[in-house]
Amino acid sequence: MLSATSTSGSSGRNRLLTALAPADFSLLASKLKNISLSQGELLQEAGEPIKHVYFPQSGMISLLTVMQNGSAVETATVGREGAMGAMSGLGSRIAPYRAVVRIEGAASRIAAAPFEAAVNGSASIKELIVRYSDFLMMMIQQSAGCSALHSLEKRLCRWLLQAQDRNDGIRLPVTQELLSQLLGVRRTTLTITARNLQTAGLIRYRRGLIEIVDRGGLEAKACECYDLIRAAQNLPLAL
Repeated sequence: MLSATSTSGSSGRNRLLTALAPADFSLLASKLKNISLSQGELLQEAGEPIKHVYFPQSGMISLLTVMQNGSAVETATVGREGAMGAMSGLGSRIAPYRAVVRIEGAASRIAAAPFEAAVNGSASIKELIVRYSDFLMMMIQQSAGCSALHSLEKRLCRWLLQAQDRNDGIRLPVTQELLSQLLGVRRTTLTITARNLQTAGLIRYRRGLIEIVDRGGLEAKACECYDLIRAAQNLPLAL
């Protein structure tokens, strides 16, 4: 679904942008602005108007479902394979989720109005966004099933692998407290699970940092959801 089939030569490392033909990319280029993404930065709040579309080049964004009491749980993540807020190009005006930067990085950003104009002006861009939206929905549904049916260890391994896929290097600047919130479990439970992975030689962690030591070992322990999502995001754009 998301593999690049052509490149614009000036769109960074985001796969959606590099998948656009030069003529289509030119509809966005003058409005795109390269920005930094800071860890913990709130990009979008659930229930508020969508103001910008973000195309990450590095780092990772969490999409969170927010409850009335203020608690939130991660239902999907966005990295350089996708975009945050892209549904605005198809006419969506209100954000269905909260979006927070989990791993710092960089992104190309465009205001929602000119992005929608570009989508309406190009059948190819519209098709790309429709396909990505389908993929994102698949990820959200898979995440719901994963949370209900898979063990914390399998889910944690999946999360760490997906985070590394969006970044260069083996070190992930995340705390156990944050991971417990994102995965919807108690901190003590997450700590025990992370300790078991460290004892097995798969990860190494210290305050605020998790280092992946044995990626193959994590893949062996991760739930099926990791392979399913990775396969879906690597399907070619062209039918």
